Amino acid sequence: MDELDSAIVRLLQEDARQSNRDIARKVGIAPSTCLERIRLLRQRGVIRGYHADIDLTALNRGVQALVATQLRPLTRDVVDAFERSMAQLPEVIAVFSMAGSDDFLVHVTAQDIDQLHAFLLERFTSRREIFAFRTSIIYQHRSKQVLEPLPAPRH
Repeated sequence: MDELDSAIVRLLQEDARQSNRDIARKVGIAPSTCLERIRLLRQRGVIRGYHADIDLTALNRGVQALVATQLRPLTRDVVDAFERSMAQLPEVIAVFSMAGSDDFLVHVTAQDIDQLHAFLLERFTSRREIFAFRTSIIYQHRSKQVLEPLPAPRH
């Protein structure tokens, strides 16, 4: 990505609903050029989609937790099945496959602590492949909305 592509991506991360004409004006190019650059960024997989940032409490998801999970046996079939089944649960926001002592980190939400406890008992303690899990409640969650490219490594 060149500087112009980076500027377009930055603007889209700030507000993906702004018009092509506004983005073109802000980066100093013709709207047709901007439209073509955005099309190419999508085609190359740099832009994977456009999403709304929704307040989880508005969706009755007032509690968030990270569940560090260890599986046994650690085979491809077990790992794939676990990842697929977790990703389909309505309480699960994200499933991260990990290196290290934990095999997965599962980001979950619930209405309240009691519902979180019930979810963990129902979905984690009953699964034979789960060797161990630990839950950490999330008090606050902040994430960057705009990411800049990191510099290329120096050799």
